[in-house]
Amino acid sequence: MEAFSLSRIEMSCLLLSLTGHSDRKPLHILQGAWSKYHQMEVQEGKSLPAFLSTDIPPILQKIIKGGSVKGLSLGEIASLGQLIEYSTLSVTAMQNWVKRDFKEYLGSPREGKKYSMNQAALLFIIDDLKASLDFESIRQLFHLMFLKPERDDDDLIEPATLYYEYASLFEEIKRNPAMQARGMEAVDLSNAASWKNSPLIASTERIINRLAHLTRTQQEAVRNMLLIAAISVQTSYFQSLARQYFNAALFLDF
Repeated sequence: MEAFSLSRIEMSCLLLSLTGHSDRKPLHILQGAWSKYHQMEVQEGKSLPAFLSTDIPPILQKIIKGGSVKGLSLGEIASLGQLIEYSTLSVTAMQNWVKRDFKEYLGSPREGKKYSMNQAALLFIIDDLKASLDFESIRQLFHLMFLKPERDDDDLIEPATLYYEYASLFEEIKRNPAMQARGMEAVDLSNAASWKNSPLIASTERIINRLAHLTRTQQEAVRNMLLIAAISVQTSYFQSLARQYFNAALFLDF
């Protein structure tokens, strides 16, 4: 069966919708994500057989039925993570992060026996950042973003919102051939004009401008985090592409 796939921007929108911080309903987000890959079937009136051939994991079935989803188990978070393009999230890895590597930031389940959408977003963020950074570096970034791990009210930006913002930045990279081909190497760090005129930096600045309540130092911290995360996702894409070519090289060696 065909796997259901979600981009990071779609997953981040889904998390925000499930928290009530979005005007879009979870079902509409999933419908849009699925229809994107089945436009011809929808136009030809063949959407039903196409959908029936799509593998829908239990957590998505619950969302589709309109069930209340206030929290997620690690298994459900892993199930969602496996739908994200270029993701390598697993239950085993998350168990280690929750119990040891990022225990101070993830803590105990906050929705009864289940994890909140912000906690799920943190797990997705860790999975993205580990493509480029070691765990100690990620913890240092989290200290800048979330200050005191035991509190949520002092976060510079909520994890689910942070995930959405750098996911939207990555979407711009995907849509803009110049950004995709040139990326950060086109930016001369010693040249202020080159820095400001970079498409990637300009897109980041539009996000930062929406965070007017933060101090200049705090905005700089969020700006750096967004750039690191977006570029790390791009790294994940290249790693995934390399694995696909490697598998093809072995499989097609007749």
